[in-house]
Amino acid sequence: MTGTHPPLRVALDGTPLLLPRTGIGEVVAGLVGALAPRDDVRISAFAVTWRGRATLAAQLPAGSRAATALIPARFVRRMWLRTDHPTVERWTGAVDVVHATNFVPPPARVPVIVTVHDLGFARFPELCAADAHQYPTLIRRGLARGALVHATSDYVADEVRAEFGLPEERVVRVYSGVPRASGGDAAEGRRVAGAERYVVAFGTAEPRKNYPVLVAAFDAVAASDPDLALVIAGGDGWGTDALAAALDRAAHRDRVHRLGYVTDAERRDLLAGAQVLCYPSKYEGFGFPPLEAMAACVPVVTSRAGALPEVTAGAALLVDPDDVDGLAAALTRVLGDDELRRDLVERGHARVRDFTWEDTADGMMALYRRAVGVQ
Repeated sequence: MTGTHPPLRVALDGTPLLLPRTGIGEVVAGLVGALAPRDDVRISAFAVTWRGRATLAAQLPAGSRAATALIPARFVRRMWLRTDHPTVERWTGAVDVVHATNFVPPPARVPVIVTVHDLGFARFPELCAADAHQYPTLIRRGLARGALVHATSDYVADEVRAEFGLPEERVVRVYSGVPRASGGDAAEGRRVAGAERYVVAFGTAEPRKNYPVLVAAFDAVAASDPDLALVIAGGDGWGTDALAAALDRAAHRDRVHRLGYVTDAERRDLLAGAQVLCYPSKYEGFGFPPLEAMAACVPVVTSRAGALPEVTAGAALLVDPDDVDGLAAALTRVLGDDELRRDLVERGHARVRDFTWEDTADGMMALYRRAVGVQ
């Protein structure tokens, strides 16, 4: 904003900031970190949770604050599915605009922006956790109240317009920046991985991360590459049983190392020591890990699904997410072809420069201003 207007008071859903963080948590952390130092906005964060009520303030950067109270999630979700009460200002206090960062636009007396990260709940409901099945109703209610949509990619923006019958101007794409990914210690990464040469994969064990296909493809590659390991870093989720079954079938399961949730520093170290990042997701609305790998100068093999082709833009090898043989062949190519590796690293390093948190903050501020009618 300019000096003719006071700073915008933005209440932002900070629930994804609570640990353990997923990709959405990284989006919110990067956005808040870029907005907090600005003089044209005042950021407060609310949390739709009861269990995490004591930890939100510790996750916020200087220049932002926790809202006046925390929200009992089960109670308000039940209410918001049926009514437009209570409004979120009951917990946030007076604000100018509300940014629902995680699919759930609350009733409010001020304009609301809702971020839709993907349409997995509509396209692949069988791959989603139970609470995601409420998103269509909650989003439609928010849209009926006039909410604007922030989409994380052009792919998602087009999906949202089609799914909810929205005109072009109701949906605005603003890309995310990329979490810090470079500067890791390769030797420490190899120690954490428990291997000298490894393929790394990041993400919670959930169905759309497609780990059973990854394990099968690695098993095929490992048969002719006796020093190679697969490292899967991510907590247990509703795909853990399928991953365990895939490991039971694998001939080289002893070279598949599951690390569970890792810290940011461990993540950077694992990238620094990796031969390749593999991200064979069945569907993504954006996808941080490929860009993090590009920032760390690690070649990427990912899937031709969702927004991944848009985000990687020719800087990764793309495969069909259901093609075990194709994924194995792509991994074999990257592991064995030094020229290809150099080309992918160079392309990736150039591509990742297109995603900065400063650009994200500028884009979101433009959307906040539009919502409240201020230029």
